[in-house]
Amino acid sequence: MEAHLLEWLNLSVRWVHMITGVAWIGASFYFVWLENNLNRVNPKSGLAGDLWAIHGGGIYHLEKYKLAPPTMPDNLHWFKWEAYFTWLSGIALLCVVFYSNPTLYLLAPGSSLTGPEGVLLGIGSLFVGWFVYSFLCDSALGKRPALLGFILFVLIIGAAYGFSKVFSGRGAYLHVGAIIGTIMVGNVFRIIMPAQRALVAAIAENRTPDPALPAKGLLRSRHNNYFTLPVLFIMISNHFPSTYGSQYNWLILAGIAVLAVLVRHYFNTRHDSHKYAWTLPVAAVGMICLAYVSGPKPMSSAPEVANAPAKIQYQPLPETAVGGGLKPAEAKPAEAPATAPAQASNAGPGFDKVHNVIQERCTVCHSAKPTSPLFSAAPAGVMFDTPEQIRQNAARIQAQAVTSQIMPLGNITQMTQQERDLIGAWIVQGAPTQ
Repeated sequence: MEAHLLEWLNLSVRWVHMITGVAWIGASFYFVWLENNLNRVNPKSGLAGDLWAIHGGGIYHLEKYKLAPPTMPDNLHWFKWEAYFTWLSGIALLCVVFYSNPTLYLLAPGSSLTGPEGVLLGIGSLFVGWFVYSFLCDSALGKRPALLGFILFVLIIGAAYGFSKVFSGRGAYLHVGAIIGTIMVGNVFRIIMPAQRALVAAIAENRTPDPALPAKGLLRSRHNNYFTLPVLFIMISNHFPSTYGSQYNWLILAGIAVLAVLVRHYFNTRHDSHKYAWTLPVAAVGMICLAYVSGPKPMSSAPEVANAPAKIQYQPLPETAVGGGLKPAEAKPAEAPATAPAQASNAGPGFDKVHNVIQERCTVCHSAKPTSPLFSAAPAGVMFDTPEQIRQNAARIQAQAVTSQIMPLGNITQMTQQERDLIGAWIVQGAPTQ
């Protein structure tokens, strides 16, 4: 029941995060588009420009003031809660998924950190990321946006590299996304909203507004706009183990972030010209190149592990797994009877050996009735109870247990490299079950 309730809590928080994130990012995209498409030819007195638009069966006329209207309207909509709730739900999601069981989901197998240390590192990185970003923006670099952007990129990818050494691939990616998200919401809370409040207060007090504050808010809003596509990729990346599961996951993240920013820049500038249209085919070719270089290496069809012991004894998961206390080191294979080393066989590994490994290492979770207290149902509906189910999921097993080695989660069942090679060799042979 605890695993079932945790799954629904995860679903609820993730759904809220997605809804509020769509609202926030959608507003960001819209207002950047609006700013870029204003008609600035002979605007009315006091206006920076206007825009006529049609949508949903109605015609709209929008006007932007250079600073503010002579008097404030009775109803003025503020765009802030979308950002706040996206960040709050994201932090809640980190707590539910990663911090409630850090040794399983957050830390890499064999990490030098303990669970509490990993949680402290994750939380601390969010605040450090914001203060470093804000310091750089307020320094002389703030007047050199290209150089500032390059330095920020190097620092963020440096954080990704550092995380990849102690966190799981998913944990590393999600914490990079959390740092960027914290920077974005910090821009709203600390810069954009205060600038807007100062503008409204100046109008209410019949003072001339300070143009520097709105300009600073607009700059941070543009930063947020360029951050959005990399963050969106990170949000969906946990479905694609060939990215975060790669040993070069931080470089893959760097490459995709660069491509995403290039695409975003084209859409931000196409109102003036299409001189950045080249970014679209470059991004497409870049994704193809990333897919190629991150692909699995060819495997030998007849490794020496082909005649590994037919049966592996495994000790069940301890009760301490309930409530997040499970550590990978607590699940250990029992010592198997010594067997004489076998010679390599050109026939490849037999399915009985592969079946034994999968039953011992994988079906604690991936079964119609999981024995792991962490799951009330098979994750993603993937089950390995029958030979046919194993054969049908051979490609998935190859990607997640052999190539990226992100499964089992946290390697809680202690799958060995020999066993991974055994499964890989079987898949190379065509995944026969006879």
